[in-house]
Amino acid sequence: MLIFLWLPGYAVASVADVRDVRLWTAPDNTRLVLDLNKTVVYQVFRLHKPERIVIDIEHTRLHTKLDRLPLPDPVIQSIRHGTPKKGVLRLVLDVKEVVQPRSFLLKPMQGKPYRLVIDLTRPQQARKQALEASKMRDHRKLVVAVDAGHGGEDPGAIGPHKSREKDVTLAVAKKLAALINNKPGMRAVLIRKGDYFVPLSKRWKLARQAHADMMISIHADSVRRGNAKGASVYTLSERGATEDKAAKALAAKENAADEVGGVAFDEVHDPMVSRILGDMFRRDSLNSSQILAEEIIGQLKQVGPIKYGTPKRARFVVLSAMEIPSVLVELDYLSNPSRERKLRNASHQKRLASAILDGSLNFFKKMGRLKPQKNGKQSASMPQSPSGIAVDAIKHRSSDV
Repeated sequence: MLIFLWLPGYAVASVADVRDVRLWTAPDNTRLVLDLNKTVVYQVFRLHKPERIVIDIEHTRLHTKLDRLPLPDPVIQSIRHGTPKKGVLRLVLDVKEVVQPRSFLLKPMQGKPYRLVIDLTRPQQARKQALEASKMRDHRKLVVAVDAGHGGEDPGAIGPHKSREKDVTLAVAKKLAALINNKPGMRAVLIRKGDYFVPLSKRWKLARQAHADMMISIHADSVRRGNAKGASVYTLSERGATEDKAAKALAAKENAADEVGGVAFDEVHDPMVSRILGDMFRRDSLNSSQILAEEIIGQLKQVGPIKYGTPKRARFVVLSAMEIPSVLVELDYLSNPSRERKLRNASHQKRLASAILDGSLNFFKKMGRLKPQKNGKQSASMPQSPSGIAVDAIKHRSSDV
């Protein structure tokens, strides 16, 4: 069965080269990325018994090795290549289960070449995760969604010593999640557990599916000036814009992650849920995010320099689950060599994670969400929205990614 056929408006005159092949493994999908020196005509189709995915690329040669890919992975057992007919490069992916392929071409941008992206989604795994999420509906622990920015094809900011934002954010996110899980009455959900790409709209939807009571998205900034330093915390702008030019520029840069990481044009949805939620509910949620941001800034001041002493607001796509108090934390500047060394240090990463946790605890206490028990430990009240409306009672109409 033919899955995808891409035909540009002109013929490919000369032979294209596949110069690199990379593999990214996520819990519910595997992504294969082919770097090309020019645009190509290709088709992707499935074969059964045994299950395999075939990629035919016209007028193309393989100029890299496939044996260095980390295979087998949870989806792909092996990859083979050949030339079924003159001028056609064929890649055969031997898969372990029935998968749904999706493919698209990306044009050159931000130093990256033409890329052919093949996503293999796992329907069975997706159903399993949906069942697990439904079983957690009646949880009594406070759930904190911890989102490590960037990942996979999107490295984020890169420091003078080649530190990648995606690695720093994941390290801090994992430390924060561990600290949260050690707190009675609380549980962490990592939006990204490894080095793979997650679209921005899917990040807040995963937080919603986990019935999160809070979402913290972790990032590290970068600017041309090498002496910039300090942490900052951002919340969602109610009107989809901001008068602060620096915040607006940062939001534009972070929102561009989908283009860098690889999202097809029809995969980008309008994340604005303000039309779904009432004005009062939306305003209460945004005010709660503001309080959360202030608490986190207060704690980060004890760990290192602060760029902005008060929270900034901008239109961050990743913060679009407006019923969940959500903040985006910029830990520091990777573009500053001395701060870059700090961000790479495991002890400093843990101090940053501890500060974010303390700010989160202070927020839950202010909201009356953490109540002391007789033994001195804390317990969580039933999950509710900032305005007192049970989160599970809200019906959302936004589609899954």
